[in-house]
Amino acid sequence: MTEHKIINGFSKLDRLQKIEWLVEQLNLDEVTADFLNSFQLAEQSVQNIIADLSENHLSNYHLPFSVAPNFVVDDKVITFPLVTEESSVVAALAKAAGYWAKRGGFHSKIIGTEKKGQVHFSWSGKPEKIFRSFPELKKQLEQEAAPLTQNMEKRGGGITAITLKHLPEIIPNYYQLDVSFETCEAMGANFINSCLEQFGKTLKSWVQTNDEFQAEEKETDVIMAILSNYVPNSRVKVWVECPVEELESDAEKAHAFALKLVQAVHISRHDVSRAVTHNKGIFNGIDALAIATGNDFRAIEAGGHAYAASSGQYRGLSDAGITNGKFWFSLELPLAVGVVGGVTSLHPLAKLTMAILGQPTASQLMGYLAVAGLASNWSAVRALVTSGIQQGHMKMHLSNILNSLHVSDEQKRAARLYFQDRGVSYSEVQNYLNEHAK
Repeated sequence: MTEHKIINGFSKLDRLQKIEWLVEQLNLDEVTADFLNSFQLAEQSVQNIIADLSENHLSNYHLPFSVAPNFVVDDKVITFPLVTEESSVVAALAKAAGYWAKRGGFHSKIIGTEKKGQVHFSWSGKPEKIFRSFPELKKQLEQEAAPLTQNMEKRGGGITAITLKHLPEIIPNYYQLDVSFETCEAMGANFINSCLEQFGKTLKSWVQTNDEFQAEEKETDVIMAILSNYVPNSRVKVWVECPVEELESDAEKAHAFALKLVQAVHISRHDVSRAVTHNKGIFNGIDALAIATGNDFRAIEAGGHAYAASSGQYRGLSDAGITNGKFWFSLELPLAVGVVGGVTSLHPLAKLTMAILGQPTASQLMGYLAVAGLASNWSAVRALVTSGIQQGHMKMHLSNILNSLHVSDEQKRAARLYFQDRGVSYSEVQNYLNEHAK
């Protein structure tokens, strides 16, 4: 293998030159270029949109675009488009959708839609002096950001609150401008960051020209100005509920199942080892729908995990209980999403996703994402306390196992028939193929 050398100006090469460099540097197979080209879209205008979403584009990485029908959300029947490589996720959501469609469906409630950002800065003057002058600073911040906020304000959004915080326990002389935003139908990242960066400029100018400050207080250092992906004031709650007896056809089994599921959820809220995996199951559903809509699933996950730890201990995000003979299962978490702008308005499949969802508002999409999370969580916990996770999970992975073993289409059909009512594992599939190859 040749030595991997540092290259300058790589981003200035065209796509084929980048591939050629990669093949030469890493001594890759000569057909690598053809292989990468095979994933390019024939429609050049669409391919250009995909390529421009990222730097140093070489090809397209395909993931399945699937749907899960029969979601009843606030009495409306919805089909969820989903993008995921985990084979059991779509099946789990579809199964949960069908189950709860017969029991009243999913319900949602928007608790808030405010986003958040911060200007982090240091200032060496007396804290009481800057707090005393803060109303004047706040007025100037709003005035000088007006060109940035006027269009958002016309749509009903804008800056909703500005708070000054002094946090010397983090860094000596450290302050924050803690800012709340309403961004309406947009996720609003660019809007928020533009406002915050303007706030940083206004702050520096205001400090320099403030007559109440001494000469040594005329300087401030803006450390950074950036949105926060922790948005506890942009929050949604979703839930399902029904009489305990309706959970199963047999009343005694229904009560036993309800109690066991409540216990499983309770464990996730008090044991961090279980909570992490429990929440991963929630985000299986949320991420799949978020990716399909072109929303930032990484930001959603980061904020969700922070919220899971907001009590001081990391906990499972969902909750369950039995109240007056009624079983309920709920999920509450922060979500910052948009239905206009960004990838949502650019990516052809993201636009199709929004059409399939019925062109939801940002608030409606918050509900749908949370429903996808609760549905995924329901199926996972239900399997855990009944048949076990592997029975259904490995059956969904049967196709992956067969593909990894490079078997013929005829062998795949025979194997699927054989394992239809049997447990699946990699070794069992291998043994079956070995026996039937004789």
